[in-house]
Amino acid sequence: MATVRTETLPNGLPLHRVGLEGTRATTILVAFDAGARTERPEENGMAHFLEHLVFKGGEVYDDYRKVNETAERMGGSLNAYTSHDLVAFHITVRAEAAMQAIDLLTDFVGRPKIDADELDRERGVVIQEIQRYKDQPAAVAEELVDRAAFGDHPLGRTVLGPEEHLRTFTRDAIVAFRQRRWAGQRGGAFIVGNVDHVPANGEVAELFGRFPTLDQPEAYVAAPGVTPQKLVEQRDTNQSHLRIMHQLDIDPTDPGQRAATAIYSTLLGGSMGSRLFDEIREQRGLCYSVWSVDHSFADASVLQLGAGLESSKCAEAYARMREIVRELHDEGPREEEVERARAYAAGRRVLAFENTNAVARHAANQSVVYGEPIDPDAAIAALDAVTFDQVADVARRVQVDDVAVACVGPHEASEF
Repeated sequence: MATVRTETLPNGLPLHRVGLEGTRATTILVAFDAGARTERPEENGMAHFLEHLVFKGGEVYDDYRKVNETAERMGGSLNAYTSHDLVAFHITVRAEAAMQAIDLLTDFVGRPKIDADELDRERGVVIQEIQRYKDQPAAVAEELVDRAAFGDHPLGRTVLGPEEHLRTFTRDAIVAFRQRRWAGQRGGAFIVGNVDHVPANGEVAELFGRFPTLDQPEAYVAAPGVTPQKLVEQRDTNQSHLRIMHQLDIDPTDPGQRAATAIYSTLLGGSMGSRLFDEIREQRGLCYSVWSVDHSFADASVLQLGAGLESSKCAEAYARMREIVRELHDEGPREEEVERARAYAAGRRVLAFENTNAVARHAANQSVVYGEPIDPDAAIAALDAVTFDQVADVARRVQVDDVAVACVGPHEASEF
């Protein structure tokens, strides 16, 4: 069983200690509601670029070598991620090194230099990252379907941003973005795993107090409905990468509905026993990879289907994938497949939560995106508690007619 203790620091940052039995690892993660959806149009790509720049050093660990070498001397795994929802920094270490890891993370993340010379050097690195994604058709399809679904809204823009933006960002603009978005009230600090070596005195709070006290950030632009656009990036290849996005008419602030949606997505295309995998791959042999995934932002939920397949089979696969979603909508799922999907989804979460980093990421999403409790045991119990009727209700709430479609391959939009 997990033990969860939460306090709010004077700078507004909630500090969560999540003790997990039977592990020798500790993950420290800090996250803010400062992902790509919080950017203004001219800032697109700035949240991710700032993530890179923070690693160049703080006050004590004042260059990238000291940051990286200190983490390695702890035997630690240090990384970060930026999504539309969040920016997060995390390190996982053996439990005995937890306080050293907190000292490192709070120094370079809580008080980064954001050096002007490093900024210019890092531009080229991120531009190369953008170019690498352009060379990966599956990654292009992911970006394309977001644009097809949400258009010019921040959720329709890429997290990395366009290359031309990266060339224009100034240090002053980046610091201003951080001051505007990295407020403690819209963030969280998480110490997850073996917390035996994390003292209960004020030392931990003092370290996390390195994050400045900032004003409450402005609200981001509310999510629009999914628009029925069809976008194709033509490439002369034998393989196509297909994406279909449906809007889900559920309440993303309802944990029970989110749990039911996860099980619906699992039985649709989240396992080797799912409908999409069984029919599209096994029975028809139309592709190697086919799947579905659900995602709930703070104010909208979507269902995405995807496939990588031989281009000549794309039209047939697209038509049948749409039909399977409609069949579930009209006829509902079977009792047996709901039971199987529920067991599979809950089991996968149990296995994932053997990893302290996975628990920390889940906790950040629960706390910062949804403002909900972060108990990992409750997250597993929520899946176990989902009923057949709840999953059938989600199936009926999928908007089956107006879908966003994206494809990378030798196709025309009219084919879809």
